[in-house]
Parts: sequence; C-alpha cells; structure tokens
Amino acid sequence: MRRAPGRIVVVGASSGLGRAAAMIFARIGWQVAVAARREERLREMCHEMPGHMTSMVIDVTAPDATERFQKLIDRNGGMDVLLFAAGCGWNNPGLDDDRDWRTVDVNVVGFTAITEAAFRYFRDNGIAGQIAAITSIAGTKGIGVSATYSATKRYQWSMLQAYGQLSAIQRLGIAVTDIRPGFVDTDLLDTATRHYPMIMSVQKVAPRIVKAILRRRRVVVIDRRWAFVTALWRCIPAVIWRRLRIEG
Repeated sequence: MRRAPGRIVVVGASSGLGRAAAMIFARIGWQVAVAARREERLREMCHEMPGHMTSMVIDVTAPDATERFQKLIDRNGGMDVLLFAAGCGWNNPGLDDDRDWRTVDVNVVGFTAITEAAFRYFRDNGIAGQIAAITSIAGTKGIGVSATYSATKRYQWSMLQAYGQLSAIQRLGIAVTDIRPGFVDTDLLDTATRHYPMIMSVQKVAPRIVKAILRRRRVVVIDRRWAFVTALWRCIPAVIWRRLRIEG
C-alpha cells in the first residue's frame, strides 16, 4: 500500500464497505471527506478520526447532490480520489416498482451525477485524479431475481470504462478503478433470513478495496473465488443461462 497520503472523498460512507474503507484511509494518514444521508453516523466517524475527517450530508439522488459534493471537496481542501460506495438493491423477483426505481435512482442517477462531477473536477483543475467505485459481480450477467440491481451494476461498469477511455483520449491522466465484490455481509443483504454462498465480511473486503485504490487498479474482483465463478458465468451460453436458478 505504498502511496503518499492524499485527499479522498467517500460517498456512501455511513455504513458497510464505504465506512470501513474511509476509516482505513484516515488511519493511514489521508485527509478524508465522508458523505451519506445519515448525519449522526457521519458525526460519529469524524469524532473517531479528529483532524483527518470531515463530513457533509449528501443524498446522491437529490437535485443539490453535485452542489453539495463540490462544497465537500472544498471543505476537504481538494480531492485526489473519489470512492463512490453508495448503493441500493433488493432481491426482487416480483419486480416491485418502488424498489426498482429506488435502485435506478441511486445506482444510475446518483452514480452518474457524482462520478461525472468528479471527472469534471479533475479535468477542469488539471488533476490526474482517480475515480473508484464499488460496483458488483452482479454486473456480469442479468440475474432474474435481482434484475434491476444487476442491470444497474452493468451500467456502472460501462460508465467507468467510458471514463477511462475519455481520460485517455483527452490525455487527462485520470485513473478509473472498478471494484467488483461478491456477496458481502452488509445491510444490503438480508443475511438474517437468506443464505448467501461464499459470503465475505466487511473486515476482509475493505482492506482489499483500499489496496486496489492505492495501486490504481483498473478492475478488481473480490475475491479469487468470485473471480473464478464470474469467469465461468461468462462462458455459459444464453440459452442455458436463461434456465439457471440463481439466487441473488
């Protein structure tokens, strides 16, 4: 993890992988700005890391999200890395409208607003920064029981790929890191009533996220087991995939 400490903004930092990664960055000397909807949790984080952390309430789906994001960057003294860790999704075989549109709002609308604002910030200020996002292995294939979630994660994959290409074409030096975990024991999963295979702890996954960012990796699948599984998924013909029973 050798890299001089810089300034990182973590959006979606109040719980789970976002919170854990933000705390690691603060402990290794980075100046960390954290954003989420839950103000109390953000205050608790700043209290734990005085001098290394600042915060602002941001709802990535709100009309003022990008304006507040810019204010948080200024409050942090600038930004070298964005980590987009906000996410939403359900096991939704019934295709409930409310759940699906909430997933789209966060994973597509909010994701696009914040990551595009970060790209413009780096470009306009001549900073060879880094846009990192926690996506998911769910983007590998369309998963029937989590249709909207898997589709929105595929969208994120494509957007990050496009940012990387745009950076190269315009010679901006902006790095892009697509972090694709398998199942992680966070609030996003209903682990109390459902069984998930190869589930990982936040404590296992968060350091790997930090490592991927510090090394400016392009794409990282966490962990090796999930890299193997998703490689197999890609080899399955569509006619067979349609008949598979996959519980997401």
